[in-house]
Amino acid sequence: MNISPDMSTSPDGLCWPISFGSRYGQDLDRTISFGGGGVFFVAWQVGYLKGLAEASVQLNSAERVVGTSAGSIVATLFAGKKIAGFYEELHLLSKVPQLVSALAPAASLKPSQLHAVDLFTRATNADPDVVRELGRAALAAQAPGQEVMRRNILLVTRMRHWPSSILHTSTVDTYTGERCIVSSDSGISIPAALAASSAIPGVFPPQQLADRKCMDGGTSGTGTHLDVLAGSKRALILCLGDPQVSHRAEMTQSPQATLAEYEALKASGTTVFTASPESFTQSELMDPTAVGKALAMGVRQGSADAQRVGEFWGDDKGSSKEN
Repeated sequence: MNISPDMSTSPDGLCWPISFGSRYGQDLDRTISFGGGGVFFVAWQVGYLKGLAEASVQLNSAERVVGTSAGSIVATLFAGKKIAGFYEELHLLSKVPQLVSALAPAASLKPSQLHAVDLFTRATNADPDVVRELGRAALAAQAPGQEVMRRNILLVTRMRHWPSSILHTSTVDTYTGERCIVSSDSGISIPAALAASSAIPGVFPPQQLADRKCMDGGTSGTGTHLDVLAGSKRALILCLGDPQVSHRAEMTQSPQATLAEYEALKASGTTVFTASPESFTQSELMDPTAVGKALAMGVRQGSADAQRVGEFWGDDKGSSKEN
C-alpha cells in the first residue's frame, strides 16, 4: 500500500506529519519498525533476524517496513532479502575499513561537530525550536561531504535502486523541522535516503533530498516512527530500549513521549510485539569492536523469541530465500 496524495502536506510528498490519527498503516496486515541505535544496533537487529530465521520464522510477508537511522540500513537489507549475507559480512566488520567508515563516526571530531553532537545528546524533547536548532548546528558542522556517506552506504548495501515498495525511511528537514518519509515513490536514490536517515547531527552531513537538507530520522523525538504503521493489524518493533521501561531523556526523546507513542500505536488497533537488546552501554553503540557481541546477543534473543514471534506473525507465505 503506497501513501495517497492527501497523506502528505508538502508538494514534494515527503512531509508526513507525525500523526496516529492519520492511520498511515490502515488496511495493512504485517508491518515492522527497524529502530535507530548505531552500529551496535545494526548488528543486533541482523543477529535477531538470523536467530528467527534459524528457527524457521520468516517475516517476508511484511507489507510495510519503516527504518530509522541505523535501522534504515537493516530495513533496506531486509526488503532486499540480503540479511543472511550481511550477517556473514558483519563478522568481518572490524577488519574492513570501508564498513567501519560507513557505519561509525570518525575518531576525532572538529569543534563544530562536537557542538552539534552535544546539542543532540542533551536535547530532552522534540519541540520545533529544538529540532530546528539541531538542524542549524548540523548544517554548520564541518563533517565530511555528503557524497562520502552516500558512497559508503552503497558499499554496505550494494543497492543503487529501491529494493521494494514496502520500504520507508525516516528523516528530518533541518530548516523546517518536519518529519519526512522517503519511499520508492519519492524519486530519491536509496543511498541518498539512507544517508539522510543516518545523518547524526555533527557526525555525518545533512543530505540534499529534493529541495530539502535532511538529517537523522531520530532527531524528530522518535527512533521508531510507529505512526507510519498505525492501523495495521500487527507490528513487530525492533527498538533499542523497551518503550514500556523508563529511560533517560536524551537525543530529542523523552520517556513520556516514547511510552505515549507505543500506547498510541496499540490504540490505533495494532497488535504489537517489541524486542530490544538485553544489555548495552552508550559507548558501544558506535563501536565496531562491539559488533561481535551484538550479533551473538541478537541471535540468542531471536532464537529465544522465535516461537512467540512465529505465533504473533502468523502463517507467512512469503519466500524463505535469503532472509
